[in-house]
Amino acid sequence: MKKLNDYLYSGDTILKILLTYADDLKQSAKETDNPIDLVHCNFLLQIAELLQHNNFLTSQSQRIREFYKFMANEYPFLAFTFRGRIKSLIRAEAKFNGYIVEYIYDYYIKYGKYPSLLELKNSLNCFRDLIAYRIIISLPKCHLKEGQTIADEEKKYLYDVANHLLGFLEERGFTAEMYSLEGQKISPLLKENVSPYYKDYIENPSPNGYQSLHITLYDNIARCYVEVQLRTKEMDDFAEIGPANHLGYEKRQKSERARRDQIPEGENIYFDEAYERGIALHQLELSKLDVNMFSAMDNSLINDGCGLFRGRLILPYEHLSRFQNDIID
Repeated sequence: MKKLNDYLYSGDTILKILLTYADDLKQSAKETDNPIDLVHCNFLLQIAELLQHNNFLTSQSQRIREFYKFMANEYPFLAFTFRGRIKSLIRAEAKFNGYIVEYIYDYYIKYGKYPSLLELKNSLNCFRDLIAYRIIISLPKCHLKEGQTIADEEKKYLYDVANHLLGFLEERGFTAEMYSLEGQKISPLLKENVSPYYKDYIENPSPNGYQSLHITLYDNIARCYVEVQLRTKEMDDFAEIGPANHLGYEKRQKSERARRDQIPEGENIYFDEAYERGIALHQLELSKLDVNMFSAMDNSLINDGCGLFRGRLILPYEHLSRFQNDIID
């Protein structure tokens, strides 16, 4: 069985690793008659395509930059960061295999049998966040009025940004994808014509406390999906350096071990291989990797210049608010 781990010690560039892994996986899939590995191969080639051809990303980021400029004019008192990234290879690989494990496990628990090959293949047509942009807003304390709290005021502005974002990007070649709202609380701050397109983790926080607004759009010009996340600074801190980050690894490990206990080894090859690949990624010691433009002292102190672990930046913009900085361009 081919695993990404086997390609991370040769000193190659991330693109060379991707293409070699995908090519070997394709060859192995043909030899073992494993159609899920072919889907896996195509998933890896999508990432390689993003890394190789940046013309459409330049077009995309410029159109999204228009919203950055709009925000700077519409909310001169807000400070915000606006950045984009291509999902890192390690996290993309972990997500792909993790989704196979989750789908087969959930199906087995619900129906008492394994999904058909067609059902499993169809379920893997769900990845929409290989490209993602994040808007993080912050209200400087000097703009806070008596009796107001930063958390409440920032939340109001965040929803207002969300209300503007959809129509703005639709005018520039993007089409939003609707979310299933079944069981989801809907904030009164989201306009009725906008709310069906947002996954609202503010009104519906994750079990670990994660909060954010997510919207998925199809870029009709670049012909790819993008995800836009909107957060306040407090929400972003919680996700990046707070409990949502630190506790996630331990909880995932516990959850995956429970799934392995429920699915007997040897009964479903697709589950077995995805599970093994996922566990191998969790056990990586980043300081021992030899990948061009990547180095790490340990699993926390990382200098990722190629997007192996943290993702490759597309659109780094920062706006300090008009109160601090009058220059947009």
